[in-house]
Amino acid sequence: MHQNRKHSVHIPSHSHTLPHPFTQGRKMKASHIALCTMMVLLLAEVQVSMAVTCSPVQLSPCVSAITTSNPPSSLCCSKIREQKPCLCQYVRNPNLKKFVDSPNARRVASTCGTPFPRC
Repeated sequence: MHQNRKHSVHIPSHSHTLPHPFTQGRKMKASHIALCTMMVLLLAEVQVSMAVTCSPVQLSPCVSAITTSNPPSSLCCSKIREQKPCLCQYVRNPNLKKFVDSPNARRVASTCGTPFPRC
């Protein structure tokens, strides 16, 4: 006679090697959110640089470096970088051209690591 034996089938668990579908989805969502956040920050930075208020007065920290052979201060360099989109506009202004388009002004811009734009 046959004895009724219960046969158990062992199914190996691979949960430690395969990601759980819900966890994987969360990781993908998190990386998507991080990517979107980076894109927004980059676009915001572009918008900020486009929205510069052109004001030649902002270059006043550079006066001594432009009118003498003194090296530019870090504030001067910061202002030149900030006002770079406006430099061509300043060059076109006859009242500012002699100040902004001088060899010393170009030297200061170059020293600050902001090459003078071609206008």
